[in-house]
Amino acid sequence: MRVDFFWPGRTKRPELRGLEDFYIGRIRMLADCRVVVTPVARGLDERQAGRILEIEAQGLENRWKDDYIICLSDEGQDMTSVEFARFLAARDREGRRLGFVVGGFLGLAERILRRADLRLALSKMTMSHELCRAVLLEQVYRSLTILQGRRYAK
Repeated sequence: MRVDFFWPGRTKRPELRGLEDFYIGRIRMLADCRVVVTPVARGLDERQAGRILEIEAQGLENRWKDDYIICLSDEGQDMTSVEFARFLAARDREGRRLGFVVGGFLGLAERILRRADLRLALSKMTMSHELCRAVLLEQVYRSLTILQGRRYAK
């Protein structure tokens, strides 16, 4: 399985960056994996949300080709961990690289969401974009262990 993770800007909180590094290392033992950090809009006020989303969208959309794009969205599809594992297995059989896209603090531009092959919700609750990254990585790792029949704590 080939998996990419795309997000604008580096994770600032060291404890979350540590979790990311931990799960990325685990994922790499089971799949071809890379994290692509794209440009983040700097020096703009939140009142310029449209411009921020546009800058971040430009950085994201130039990074994938024929990937199966999965955008994280609170309005996306819900899955259990087992359903998610089955979903990943089905996509792996198709032979396309999976691209998970996590937006910045404002989310993702509408055109990025429209480009998605799937919109995925990790929770109906709102969480920070940096925490979302760590949760996504943990769920991908959990799914890969499920697919390989490995034991993973519940």
